Amino acid sequence: MKSDTRYSNRRPSARSERPARDMRAQRTQKEQTVQLTVRGMARGAIRMEAEDGTIYTCAKENARGALFGDTVLAERIGRDRVVVAKVLTHAHENIMGVLRVYDGVRVIQPLERRLPAEIAVADLHAEAEDGEIVRTHVTRWEDEGGLCVSVEERIGSFEQATYALDALVMSMRLRTDFPEDVLKEADTCRPADLADDPTREDLRHLLSFTIDGRDAKDFDDSVSLEQLENGHVRLGVHIADVGHYVRPGTALDREAFARGTSVYLPGRVLPMLPEQLCNGVCSLRPNEDKFTMTALMEIDDAGRVVDERIARTITCSKARLVYDDVNALFNGSEQQADAMAAVADTLHQMRVLAGKLRARRQAQGCIDFEIEEPGFVLDENGEPVEIITRERGEAEMMIEDFMLAANECVARFARENRLPLLYRVHEKPDAEKLAMFADFLDGIGVNAKGIRHNAAPGDIRAILEKTKERPEYSVITALALRSMQKARYDVAPLGHNGLAMADYCHFTSPIRRYPDLIVHRLLRETFATGSIPAERQAKLRTMLPEIADHASERERIAIEAERETTDMKKIEYMAQFVGEEFSGIISGVTAFGIFVELDNGVEGLVHVSTMVDDFYEYREEQFAMVGERTNKAYRLGDEVEILLVRANVEERNLDFVLKDNGAY
Repeated sequence: MKSDTRYSNRRPSARSERPARDMRAQRTQKEQTVQLTVRGMARGAIRMEAEDGTIYTCAKENARGALFGDTVLAERIGRDRVVVAKVLTHAHENIMGVLRVYDGVRVIQPLERRLPAEIAVADLHAEAEDGEIVRTHVTRWEDEGGLCVSVEERIGSFEQATYALDALVMSMRLRTDFPEDVLKEADTCRPADLADDPTREDLRHLLSFTIDGRDAKDFDDSVSLEQLENGHVRLGVHIADVGHYVRPGTALDREAFARGTSVYLPGRVLPMLPEQLCNGVCSLRPNEDKFTMTALMEIDDAGRVVDERIARTITCSKARLVYDDVNALFNGSEQQADAMAAVADTLHQMRVLAGKLRARRQAQGCIDFEIEEPGFVLDENGEPVEIITRERGEAEMMIEDFMLAANECVARFARENRLPLLYRVHEKPDAEKLAMFADFLDGIGVNAKGIRHNAAPGDIRAILEKTKERPEYSVITALALRSMQKARYDVAPLGHNGLAMADYCHFTSPIRRYPDLIVHRLLRETFATGSIPAERQAKLRTMLPEIADHASERERIAIEAERETTDMKKIEYMAQFVGEEFSGIISGVTAFGIFVELDNGVEGLVHVSTMVDDFYEYREEQFAMVGERTNKAYRLGDEVEILLVRANVEERNLDFVLKDNGAY
């Protein structure tokens, strides 16, 4: 049987392995029991998180076999150290993995890479074959004599892309099918009719329209623009009123809460709501009356919102526009000018307005990370045949500008009226990571004095603007992003550092995000009574923190699923190029090697064992691997030539070797 240490190209969170100790024998502080969730490994120990976000660490031998995602009861033995007293809930009753047979001994290699690298299979007579994806059930936990599973279902082979994607989705415990009671409720939802809700404001006369990607089916938002007599404009952002259909306590609501968000995977979407709602009665399809929640913002010539109003409305989108076509119009296409003649003038006016809104945000210091997101062209079998870059054009930025304005408007309304809300918050950058970012900038000759200790958003934005033409720009952007705290949901208006906004929430995507639905409900309560009674507010302030934490957690899971499946598709695509040479930029440096990113966004590892022309030492303070004899250095941001030698879809690893160090 192989070692239980899995070889992985993934960047570790650990810098070094700490010596094992029996922490129970070294208690120096009063014991305190705390409930924690296992989050993974960090610096040689198991990382655990309390409900309030506090992070604790536990030596592996003191974890009672707790696995990633498990909830445990632990005893504090120091400021941030614990020992596990009991595993309360197991997160992995079922484990997806690849079956391996070594000298007649069967094990599975879990697809969830934060689980043990290999797990024993109890049923030696299972029909599943070596290399097959299987679904297993845990028959014995680690603290019961060693982790062991039995095979329940054979899925297929990683050689078939659809099986590989399905298996990865199942391994992440994502919800794929809707329960029958949820679908029945969705079937009862009726199209919008003002007679059913006559108190709504009728805005069907407005020239409103949607702008989305060509393949989009769930249209959350439409926009309109009116010219006012005082020279100002009124921007209307009309959002699908999902709350009209998804009521608290219903099966639809319970399922939407459990999912938290729609998950977008290569060639597949796991929606938060059933298709009848997300692509049907809620979606702002053209020439159909829809119930909406509308933010109406009066904006002056300087791009300042001077008046705003939020209303329950009924609207009718007059057109379904596509980003590519609108960008072509903005670039002077006569064909698109003719095709969109009915809305072209309004689009050009919107373009001017968006520029003013963007200029104001930039003057306030908002950070606009220009990160290229990879996309895939898939064949009929789900195999990637091309990696494409999703570039943001002016149309995409314009809609983003309008959505940001609406979200800020709603958050400001809630704070000024002291109403309970779920805010989208983004706190100041992590000081330690910011210092590391500054060290890197100093090392490449960029003055980082202004961001070393307490950077304002404008300071980081200035760095990004100043270095935009440098070859290391992609690395600079990535390091700047890593220095940031993760955005999350909170009941307190803590502001959004990256957007340089004091007030911000998510209001514009209730079809695919549960927090937006909650914001809509809170607004509806306000409209119904003029305010929310104190007793009700007290109850909401008790409920909302749990919703905020759950929504933040579901978002993290969705992002991870999107990243894992994207990585898998990248490796499936690159497998055809094994043996070929590429140019790339060093995007990461670790003690065991260097990561190299190619022009198409694919990243792989040059393991230090393949760097055979010298003995290389990892110098963390220099962000470099340096040869002991030659003093040759491979630094973060350097351009290198590599050879692709291995593409392992199962482990989601790409292995490179350097062209100039004698490895081949």
